[in-house]
Amino acid sequence: MTRTRLARLGVLGAAALAVAVLAALPTAPASAETRTCLVVGGRADASCTPGAFNPDVSQATIDDTICVSGYSGSIRPPASYTTRLKNQQKPAYGEARVANADLEEDHLVPLSLGGAPRDPRNLWPEPRSGAAPGGEGAEDKDVEEFRLYRAVCAGTVSLRSAQRQILAHWTH
Repeated sequence: MTRTRLARLGVLGAAALAVAVLAALPTAPASAETRTCLVVGGRADASCTPGAFNPDVSQATIDDTICVSGYSGSIRPPASYTTRLKNQQKPAYGEARVANADLEEDHLVPLSLGGAPRDPRNLWPEPRSGAAPGGEGAEDKDVEEFRLYRAVCAGTVSLRSAQRQILAHWTH
């Protein structure tokens, strides 16, 4: 519509036209939440985030992969990838309205224990602090990851055992 026609309509007519145009647009559902996954006690939903493994990491390759200083950083996906994935996953986890700063797009099976770096089945929007009374969060998981990583590299725990422990403790 031209400015001349809008001027003839006047303010009330232009407002009525705007309301009519907006009413004709398709509407989004009342809530963007499409919760299909649940965080329980700070743990991932295994049906949504089952974990995935890096095929380059095995018990036979740990001395050339995870136990090499800087390995995890060398394969970590960029923040642009993990932030985009976090924003895609948040509605499924009922976290669409949670600030990104309150969530960490975390690898369920950590890179330091042979987790797949970019597989969405291994990444989820984990609460930074406990999600419920007595719940745990990203900081707690980091402590467990490091303890298991040291044990694997020291040869006191097998890689597979450490991976199983993470999956058992951090999913429901």
